[in-house]
Amino acid sequence: MLRARAWLSYSQNMIRRQPVSATADHAEERTNPAARLGFQPGQVVQEIGYDDDVDQELRKAIEGIIEADLVDEDYDDVADAVVLWFRDDDGDLTDVLVDATTYIEEGGAILLLTPKTGRSGYVEPSDISEAATTAGLTASKSVSVGKDWSGSRLATPKAAKSKR
Repeated sequence: MLRARAWLSYSQNMIRRQPVSATADHAEERTNPAARLGFQPGQVVQEIGYDDDVDQELRKAIEGIIEADLVDEDYDDVADAVVLWFRDDDGDLTDVLVDATTYIEEGGAILLLTPKTGRSGYVEPSDISEAATTAGLTASKSVSVGKDWSGSRLATPKAAKSKR
């Protein structure tokens, strides 16, 4: 009987110590940049501008959240979101953003990733804001997504309206 009570007490303590899923989800959002940026399981995410300098940890984190590989520039269907790696010498940012909007579903988002201040290929925030506005996108604030990269989530018009 004493053993049964001890086991019951032990079992109840173990049950109480199980993490609550909402808390675990919030913790992941704080620590995983891909979760913070709004990626969801099952999304098709197209990657544009891949090169040797991209942040592999961020790529893996996004693939972990969406539970699939990122699709490349040759993907021939529409995606839910686009990850766009862009450096100052990659051409005209406005043109690249306009092209990227053709790859995503209406209401989708573009995660624009640019090198951080002081890194090769750095893009001025004012250039990002101007290009996004010209391309018909709404820019959010810039966030650090890795050691060398900053990210801006750019929403298409329908996505911007649904946030209001």
